[in-house]
Amino acid sequence: MMASEVATLAGGCFWCMESEYQDLKGVSDVTSGYAGPQRATPPTYEEVGTGESGYVEAVSVTYDPAIVSYQQLLDIFWSNVDPFDDKGQFCDKGSQYVAAIFYGAPEEEKLARESLKKVEEKFGQKVATQIHPAAAFYPAEDYHQDFYKKNPIRYKFYKFNCGRAQRLEEVWGAP
Repeated sequence: MMASEVATLAGGCFWCMESEYQDLKGVSDVTSGYAGPQRATPPTYEEVGTGESGYVEAVSVTYDPAIVSYQQLLDIFWSNVDPFDDKGQFCDKGSQYVAAIFYGAPEEEKLARESLKKVEEKFGQKVATQIHPAAAFYPAEDYHQDFYKKNPIRYKFYKFNCGRAQRLEEVWGAP
């Protein structure tokens, strides 16, 4: 049986973050959802979309740390966010689209903070990406799961028109 850990990461639109982890060796599941306060009923897409719910769009990544490390997950995270945008990510603006790392264990917090510091040192400027203790995670509605696979044309159209790839290349260079 595979040992597993869970990393929760928010990088704007959860569709775009889900696709970056889905086929990674050592990752057994990636779920799009909402990270935020614990409550009796899960938040809805419409509720989170208001930007007033206290939740962010995020992905929950279940992985085997013997195959892929938390640090590797962080490296993928950083290369898929604009670390300087405190208003959201790419064309998606609002508190529900900010970039954030939710740590569970003290070692995860240490790695997350060290990785943030490296990004700040690399660019010589303050990073807007947030680092928080683990939050409650609620899976998004079924139609959001594997959206990039189920709706490839719509997904590619959205991702391109949102300027995600263009801004990532501006920040991080060509892939």
